[in-house]
Amino acid sequence: MQRWRGLEDIPQDWGRSVVTIGSYDGVHRGHQLIIGRTVERARELSVPAVVVTFDPHPSEVVRPGSHPPLLAPHHRRAELMAELGVDAVLVLPFTAEFSQLSAADFIVKVLVDKLRARAVVEGPNFRFGHRAAGNVAFLAELGTSYDYEVEVIDLHVSGEAGGGEPFSSTLTRRLIAAGDVEGAKEILGRPHRVEGIVVRGAQRGRELGYPTANVETLPHTAIPADGVYAGWLTANGERMPAAISVGTNPQFDGVDRTVEAYAIDRVGLDLYGLHVAVDFLAFVRGQEKFDSIDSLLVAMGEDVKKCRDLTA
Repeated sequence: MQRWRGLEDIPQDWGRSVVTIGSYDGVHRGHQLIIGRTVERARELSVPAVVVTFDPHPSEVVRPGSHPPLLAPHHRRAELMAELGVDAVLVLPFTAEFSQLSAADFIVKVLVDKLRARAVVEGPNFRFGHRAAGNVAFLAELGTSYDYEVEVIDLHVSGEAGGGEPFSSTLTRRLIAAGDVEGAKEILGRPHRVEGIVVRGAQRGRELGYPTANVETLPHTAIPADGVYAGWLTANGERMPAAISVGTNPQFDGVDRTVEAYAIDRVGLDLYGLHVAVDFLAFVRGQEKFDSIDSLLVAMGEDVKKCRDLTA
């Protein structure tokens, strides 16, 4: 899959293509419907499928300080899109100047002049251009002049966890913030993942017999609510069952919020400095402060047993 950063990266001889545009944070099941249809239509027309996305998130430029928690960094989104069959991902730097681009100019400069769109596939609520003035009706209207078709994909409605809401990144973030990682998994189609570099912490886990990987997460990452979770720790391409702790470590009067993962039954792991991924499968219990270290150790032993069973 080709990855382009900015319009200037697109090959000069680029032919026609089928395009979809959006932030696509998380590449959840609703996104998968749209991207999947984009790929399907591209195959029908024998042209490449292209996803156009933005960095940073548009809200951070339009309303500084409002950057939403991210469900997946751009490299992870690209991996997931490649798995869906996408041929190229175009990441457009979203600047103050770019935000002033009218909906009509966006169509001409991006879809027509550079990507030579043969078809555009979007969800029903897609908005674009300055002040989000453009919508799918306007996109289709200009398509008659610029020789591209528009297809709108209705998003399926989520189940019990979402209370009947359409699949959305906003709903997924809300579930994760509440610690409902199983509900988030229902929308994402896979466990929520947090990535980062393993750094040295207080090393109390090692002293207690449960050495953890202290993950310095990427900026704006969506972190689940404080508590203990079952999941997986992936390092050097190896996926290991894990007991994951999120919180401030109140037993030792901690202040900083951390994500720590204990690779169950693994001895002698040295992960310092490695980029790792932590996948959240299920909530086990909330964050607690125990009466004694012995009580903490008993609880940790029970946590690990539950996590071992849940990831078996």
